[in-house]
Amino acid sequence: MADTESRNVPVRTLTVPTPELLEALQPLPDGMKAAVWDLAGEPEGVAYPDIDAVVLPYANGSDYGDALDRVPNLLLLQAQSTGYDGLPELVGEGTGIASAAGVHAAATAEMALTLILSAQRGIDNALSAQHEGRWESIRYPGLADRRVLLVGVGGIGREIAARLHPFDVELTRVGSTARTDDDGAVHGTDELTDLAARAEILVVITPLNEQTRHLIDANVLAALPDGALVVNVARGAVVDSEALTKEVVSGRLRAALDVFDPEPLPAEHPLRQASGAIITPHWGGNTAAFEPRIKALLREQVQRLAAGKEPLNLVRPGPWG
Repeated sequence: MADTESRNVPVRTLTVPTPELLEALQPLPDGMKAAVWDLAGEPEGVAYPDIDAVVLPYANGSDYGDALDRVPNLLLLQAQSTGYDGLPELVGEGTGIASAAGVHAAATAEMALTLILSAQRGIDNALSAQHEGRWESIRYPGLADRRVLLVGVGGIGREIAARLHPFDVELTRVGSTARTDDDGAVHGTDELTDLAARAEILVVITPLNEQTRHLIDANVLAALPDGALVVNVARGAVVDSEALTKEVVSGRLRAALDVFDPEPLPAEHPLRQASGAIITPHWGGNTAAFEPRIKALLREQVQRLAAGKEPLNLVRPGPWG
């Protein structure tokens, strides 16, 4: 919705989870008030009925429902993450929800490439050999000339595609529906199983919602060629964890995962000992780039709210619908 068509929704009081974020928003626009509230204790210096907007802590928001229930007039729920799964269930339909799209794009794309290169060049095995005092020369698949199937063409998907380009891969992209964009052909998810049959590397970076839960299911995984690599930097539940575990533990597929279902991955989970698996604990967007980028986003968001404009990155419009 363009700004000229946006509903003028008065947002005058918002909360942020840390003093550092509160300081970053200074000076506030005229008429705006901000307070610290981490959703664990009480908001500092503001009453629940006066709160119009809440910035969530940088964590999964599924435990914040009770706290948010105390805010009767909540207009906007602002996440610090790109993903917003679980947030619509925390608030009523009248509350808008905004993501932090763009804040984590570069870092998550870095993570995807890190996982791909680590798996394709055997860095996990090299570390084991280093600690065990072994010196082995092994030919690994590498990334050049590999067929990569990228599932997700949003902001982070574009960043991953851009970083893959210099590695001379054969890239196939998949979105929710088949179409053509500025970068070429986008296939629909209904083609996933057929496309998987040619893919040597499958990269998952699509939001988690009702349509994408277990999008990468047992059929898609079974279609992948022997030795193919599955990389997930999206949300764990986009991939059928049980089916993936069977394929990796059997040795037929490999996996490099920054996310899993459930999280944290249980200590006794068989993937932890699987020779074809690299696992990182949801590090994707958590780099030094995060703080300056989230502060910049929130400063711009506050200016828009003060001016009566529609918030950035609305994933559910609420009062701006």
